[in-house]
Formats: sequence, C-alpha cells, structure tokens
Amino acid sequence: MRLLMLGGTEFVGRVVAEEAVARGWQVTVFHRGKHAAPEGVTAVHGDRGDAAGLAALGEGEWDAVVDTWSGAPAAVRDAARLLAGRVGRYAYVSSCSVYAFPPPPPPYGEQAPVVTGSPDATDAEDYAQAKRGGELAAIEAFGERALLVRAGLILGPYENIGRLPWWLGRIARGGPVLAPGPRELALQYIDVRDLAAWTLDALEAGLGGAYSVVSEAGHATMGEFLESCVTATGADAELRWTAPEDVLAAGIEPWSELPVWLAPGEWRDAFFGADVSKALAAGLRCRPIGETVTDTWAWLQSLGGVAPQRPDRPAVGLSAEKEAAVLDRAV
Repeated sequence: MRLLMLGGTEFVGRVVAEEAVARGWQVTVFHRGKHAAPEGVTAVHGDRGDAAGLAALGEGEWDAVVDTWSGAPAAVRDAARLLAGRVGRYAYVSSCSVYAFPPPPPPYGEQAPVVTGSPDATDAEDYAQAKRGGELAAIEAFGERALLVRAGLILGPYENIGRLPWWLGRIARGGPVLAPGPRELALQYIDVRDLAAWTLDALEAGLGGAYSVVSEAGHATMGEFLESCVTATGADAELRWTAPEDVLAAGIEPWSELPVWLAPGEWRDAFFGADVSKALAAGLRCRPIGETVTDTWAWLQSLGGVAPQRPDRPAVGLSAEKEAAVLDRAV
C-alpha cells in the first residue's frame, strides 16, 4: 500500500505513519518540517495553511491518505480536492465531538445528529464544527471513498495534549493524590496505537463512511486508570477518592484541571456514551489500560519526563495549591 500521511510527525499522525512503515507500506509524510519525520518514510515539506503550500503534492499517486487536521476545514477541502483524482481513499481523523449536544440517550450510534459545519470555513474557533467541516470536505471530494474516523479520548505514547502525561507526572511525585470519584466511573477512550491500526486496516479493507472509533464504555474505570498510573510509576502515592460533588464544590474544572475525568451527569454521558459496535464489527481491538499507561510512562521517561505540548492547546492539570486545599478539607 502507498500511503500519504498529511502531518505524521506528532501524536496520532506519527503513530499512523510508524504503523504503516512497520507493515511494509510505502509512506510519504507531508509536513512543515518543524519536527523530524519517522524513520522509513519519504518526507515532503509544505505548509497547507498557505495558499501555495500544497504545491509539493501536485504530483504523485497513492492508495490512501490519512489526514488528522484539526484546524480550519478549508485546509482539508483544498487537500482533498487536489488529491481526489490521484488517491484511492481518504481517511479523515475526526472526533466524537461532532455529535450534537445533547446526544440521544447512550449508547448513541453514527446516525446521531451532528453539529453544523462548513468545508469552506477558514477558522477553527469551534472544535466540533471544525471537525464536522473537515468531514464534509472529505465527503465532497471523495464521496463513498471518504472514511470518517470519529475518535474519542485518545491516550498513549507521543501524547502532546497532556492528559495522561499529567496524571503520570502527578502520581510519580507521590503523596496523597486527589482522585476524583466515583472509583467505578466508566471511561471510554482509545489507545493511539489501536486507533492507528484500525484506521489502516479499514483503508486496506476499502471501508468508507463514519465510524466511532473508541473503546466500549467501561473498558476501563477511573479507578483502574489511576491505579495503573501508580503501578507504572512505582510511586509512593495514596489515591484519596473524593466524591464528585466535593470536587465540583471546590471549583475544580473537570477535564481541564482533572484530565480524563467528568462528573456523572449529562456531559459525562455525552462524552463516554458512543455506541462502538460498528467499529468493533470492523475489527477494532482495544488493549488493556495498564498497557497504555505503562508504555506511555516508558515513553515519558525516554524524554526525561517532560511531554511535548501542542502550542494551540492550553496546558491541563490541577495546581498543587488547589489540590492541597481540597485534600486538607477532607482530613
């Protein structure tokens, strides 16, 4: 298979490129040159945010393209139009965020209502609408040959958002750790390597249309997630489970200050309520949370413990002072 990877140097794109190389595929990585491309690929440089930035892709043919773009949909539109006659299938890594809120009662499938979006939009102020616009751009150019990979929460090595790395770093420091409850809270996420493997399998199988690509809800619980962090780091950390109402009463923001966690309720049901039976039937396999956490910790250690951070995303995590205040009140 000949694969064109749009991006391919960070997180999802990098893992997709590495997985394709490991399969013996011929991989071309189109990127701006700000980060080193994976070994074994052909690197082509260009800035798709510039009107002339796609010139380097003016020639060439590929069996498939994978696009992880999360900026303005017009960039997806321009790339898809340019490649439509020279590429077999176009996989656009979208997001379960495109489902309109509130969604139908969980589990909700791919036919659930989605947000509005435009393939011609030149801004990405609203993440969900930008991703929907990217979907529409891919469909406009490729029709049934467009594969819409609606990922959920993505964890694993190379993460540059900071969610799992923050928890690993916090727990590695040891001591009492604010653990937002309930412990049995069901999570729904996808290891980036499982996302990459499924996407390439789907392209090879000629799949098209929308798929929610994330684990089943409850594949891991909040307790299993944080306990895996304790095990992986070997830290002398004490998880102090705190009722969600007490966490919220302290003014702590779910998801941003306590990454991965959402208090029980409508928002949690929306984020962790996708029906993934379609993707499972198409071969999705999800590894245990312990493997995801352990491998991410090993990757972090290889970097000296400091994960990369996307400049267009705010840093996540709870301040030590705010955590201590909540823990002190609980004593």
